[in-house]
Amino acid sequence: MAKLHLIKLSVGTDSVESLMRWQSTPRAQGPDGMPRHITRMWPKREAELLDGGSIFWVIQGLVQCRQRLLRLDEIIGEDGIRRCAFVLDPQIIRTTTAQKRPFQGWRYLRTGDAPADLPASRQSEDTLPPELSAALADIGVL
Repeated sequence: MAKLHLIKLSVGTDSVESLMRWQSTPRAQGPDGMPRHITRMWPKREAELLDGGSIFWVIQGLVQCRQRLLRLDEIIGEDGIRRCAFVLDPQIIRTTTAQKRPFQGWRYLRTGDAPADLPASRQSEDTLPPELSAALADIGVL
């Protein structure tokens, strides 16, 4: 079985650092303290996602980082509707940037189409401004 990932817009964040700040808040965490993202749709390819898959975050029109998917939890809202909580590894791994047009919800992402992780020596670098990252990604520098 091939590893499969998800790609998702990180709405309301303007940098990897702001995603980190959001996920450190109690509102973004489950009862176990792990960061999670709640969505309406349950992935049909759950087994493939949980076999080492990640969620790749699109921030300001660019894929900039990923987090490993640990599990999927069922959440029943106050409205009685079943939802899926993507429970995430707290470690955010920066990736090479790749431009991505806006889309609704989440999408599957094959391993071969996923941006590569930045080398460990570059994980702590400051994020470039989105316009500069986009321009460099467009010409193939990043």
